[in-house]
Formats: sequence, structure tokens, C-alpha cells
Amino acid sequence: MNAIETIEEQQLQERPDLRPGLTVRVHVKIREGEKERIQVFEGVVIAIRRGGSRGTFTVRKVSFGQGVERIFPLHSPSIAKIEIGRAARVRRAKLYFLRKLRGRAARLREKRRPSAK
Repeated sequence: MNAIETIEEQQLQERPDLRPGLTVRVHVKIREGEKERIQVFEGVVIAIRRGGSRGTFTVRKVSFGQGVERIFPLHSPSIAKIEIGRAARVRRAKLYFLRKLRGRAARLREKRRPSAK
């Protein structure tokens, strides 16, 4: 293992298992002057780029009729926490086709959960 991989391994943080199609709430630390607050960005994970400490994930939401996408570094210290909401059944690794869809057409089919018996 070379020196770069050794340093990157120390920077990895414990994060939930993210997959495309998940609805997530990302709690991001925002610095405004001396103050720091947490802002929540909720949307659907449309892409994940692996790569150890350099991995990223893209979250898309529609805000006031306008599509907004944000790319987050997976192991960034500016992410306070990631909450996982509902899961959708998807057949693609990258859900870029959602960019062209509007309204009800952009909905994803929810994944069935096994019933507890």
C-alpha cells in the first residue's frame, strides 16, 4: 500500500450504504462568518462515483418547479449526517434520465418491503 492510500484510508468516515434511487436527507454544515449551521438537502440519489475518500454522490430535487442537483463528497467532514428515506426500484446505475422527465413522469416505483410475519 503506497503513502497516498494510507493517508486516504485514515480520512474515510462511516456512511450508510447509498444506492441510486434512494431518497436521502443530507445534513450539510454551512459556515456563515463565525457561525455554523446545518442545512438539509433532500432528494433522490441519481449517481454514485466510488473512489475511496474521493467518492461522490449526486442528489437531485425539484425546488419551486426547478430541478436542482448537488454533488456531495461522500467522506467530507462538512456532511453532518445522511438519513435514508424510502427506496425506489431502479434498473440503472445512473439515473440521468430523470433530468428530462417532469411531474408525475419523474416518479420512481417504490421498492416493496417484505411483510413482517
